[in-house]
Amino acid sequence: MTTASTSFARTGRRTPLAVTVSSCAVPVMVLGQFAMLAIVPVAIALVGALLHVRDRPVRWAAALLAVTYAIPLVVWLTRSDGAPSLSKDIHPAFVGLIVAASAALIVAILQARRR
Repeated sequence: MTTASTSFARTGRRTPLAVTVSSCAVPVMVLGQFAMLAIVPVAIALVGALLHVRDRPVRWAAALLAVTYAIPLVVWLTRSDGAPSLSKDIHPAFVGLIVAASAALIVAILQARRR
């Protein structure tokens, strides 16, 4: 008589799929002029990386992405003469930093999968 194992084997994916998809969605949303809505994938990437990922480079890259997104958001919220939307008020240098931080998170996720 054979018995089947009821334990689930790990698939080797250390980073949740939501973190991976969110890290790819952030630059698309920021470049597509949906910067305010990009707060959702930034939050998902940060919380998912901090709670469910063991690799430090992924955690640091997610925190870097959150900080680079939070700086222009706070500036936009505190300015009295700001534009009606974050996409119109954000400086292009910050867009580049957000895209670069998201790319760093994607690279960190891919390197974590190889280990």
